Amino acid sequence: MEMFAPGFYWRFLSLDAQAILHGQIWRIVTFMIYPPGGGIFGSLISMYLYYMVGNTLERVWGAFRFNVYFFMGIIGHVAASLILYVFFGTPVYLTTEFFKLFPCFFAFAATFPDLEFLLFFVIPIKAKWLALFNGIYFLYGFVKGGTSVRVTIVLSLLNFILFFFMTRNFNRVNPKEIKRKRDFQRQSKIMPQGSTHHKCAVCGRTEKDDPNLEFRYCSKCEGSYEYCSEHLYTHKHVTREEDEARKTTK
Repeated sequence: MEMFAPGFYWRFLSLDAQAILHGQIWRIVTFMIYPPGGGIFGSLISMYLYYMVGNTLERVWGAFRFNVYFFMGIIGHVAASLILYVFFGTPVYLTTEFFKLFPCFFAFAATFPDLEFLLFFVIPIKAKWLALFNGIYFLYGFVKGGTSVRVTIVLSLLNFILFFFMTRNFNRVNPKEIKRKRDFQRQSKIMPQGSTHHKCAVCGRTEKDDPNLEFRYCSKCEGSYEYCSEHLYTHKHVTREEDEARKTTK
């Protein structure tokens, strides 16, 4: 946009709290058209990454949950801009990286920590390490930055902060849960030879075929069907009728 109409976005479309409070409320929506990344090449790479990550999260979470997560990021973004201007007198022009790319990527890395990306199209690196590097960058900005920077980081990433703590299993530090795991491990040692804990409903592979395989249940399938990482997004969803038919044939 800057190439074809220099300054137009910042004058009329950006998230300018002062202009919004003076009646230019369309900026609450129009600021989102600014592409993440810098330059044409960087913007294309960032938009492709956002599409891939967002599409995957939507398929795993479902459209409703993903939309709630996405719009929470927008609300936090707008709130950060308004709070900084109203209470601190600081006009901050926030772009789309904070609520589009980073929160979605952090959620993706928390969901698929061991999925690998090719850094610079050459170096394989897992999603959790990329998220960790970005997290350290934000933490450094939070510690070293002023009030405006801290408010921006917290409110813009609030959707991921809530998502992270709501999806963590804190029972693992519960003494009762620790005892239950120990009992389960003790019972697993006396399981019949050849039995497995996980099995893909499509290819039939188990954790014994490949220890690196990840298994997850599909929330869109009727019944309890587990899939390996290769078929989690490519399988045909099981309907209620198909589930009942499979149960009767067993």
